[in-house]
Amino acid sequence: MSHQPMHGRAWPWMLIVLLAIAGALLYGWNDFNRFSNAPLHVTAQGDSIDVSRGTSFRNIVGELNQRKLSTANPLYWRLLAEQMHVAGKLHAGEYALAAGITPRQLLANMAAGKVLQRNFTIVDGWTFSELRQALAKADKLNHDSASLDDATIMQKIGAPGEAPEGRFLPETYAYVKGDSDLDILRRAHAAMVKTLAALWAGRDKDLPLATPYEALILASIVEKETGRADERARIAGVFVRRLESHMLLQTDPSVIYGMGASYTGNIHKSDLTTDTPYNTYTRPGLPPTPIALPGKPALLAALHPAAGAELYFVARGDGAHAFSTTLEEHNRNVDCYQRKHCQ
Repeated sequence: MSHQPMHGRAWPWMLIVLLAIAGALLYGWNDFNRFSNAPLHVTAQGDSIDVSRGTSFRNIVGELNQRKLSTANPLYWRLLAEQMHVAGKLHAGEYALAAGITPRQLLANMAAGKVLQRNFTIVDGWTFSELRQALAKADKLNHDSASLDDATIMQKIGAPGEAPEGRFLPETYAYVKGDSDLDILRRAHAAMVKTLAALWAGRDKDLPLATPYEALILASIVEKETGRADERARIAGVFVRRLESHMLLQTDPSVIYGMGASYTGNIHKSDLTTDTPYNTYTRPGLPPTPIALPGKPALLAALHPAAGAELYFVARGDGAHAFSTTLEEHNRNVDCYQRKHCQ
């Protein structure tokens, strides 16, 4: 009876084991690639992950698993970080978890320090008080100005002694978690200084405005008088001609601003005769400060007013205004549009 050598019988088993190992490796490699490029389980829009300074890689992965954003074995995350050469190179910060983001994209963002940017928009025509209220509600922003009065805020942003009204350019400003509201105010102030200087340099000749600040005041009145792009320069023209003729400006938004908290939504005849520094029915010339934050279009209108002879305008009730050159014509328009006694 002949005997087959033992090693001859072992070959099929070794082959099976090798194939099993190869199959497991192939499955593992495919599963790893699928994990790397499959979207995380992001369910909430605007979701993010906040990585504090000094947080370990294990803790980052632990949070992702705990929040059910990933169900992958932590080993896969470690392998991916090694493969991408980013292990130990992840930056602290807040990172966006946009719908569809993959583990590979998230680690790339963390390695590049591509932190989540948020936007804060200063709206044309806001008052400084309204700007402060909006900043107080901004998410993930350090509210360092909350307990400060206006004068202290201006000092902190490097503009001591300036009245804050009108000094901040309405625009959208990006910020990241941990930025201060004072940072946004500083940038918006610098943007207004730069914009106003550039526009003032290119202003129309012979305007009855002695300084850029006077242009800022006039622009704020234009801003509050109309939201219509096609009327701004025309309304600026009316006020410029009134200043040139030494007529009272008689602009209601300025009176309202001077009323402060006593304004409840309606302006009465008694309000027009009650003197305040901002009552342009009782005091000649421009008010002492802007009455709002004028946007760039209002600044342009104030510095490039429309030519013409119009000295009056009245709201028509549909967002537009009726303009006139004589008081008689103006009174007819007031009768028609305000008192509804149209001829």
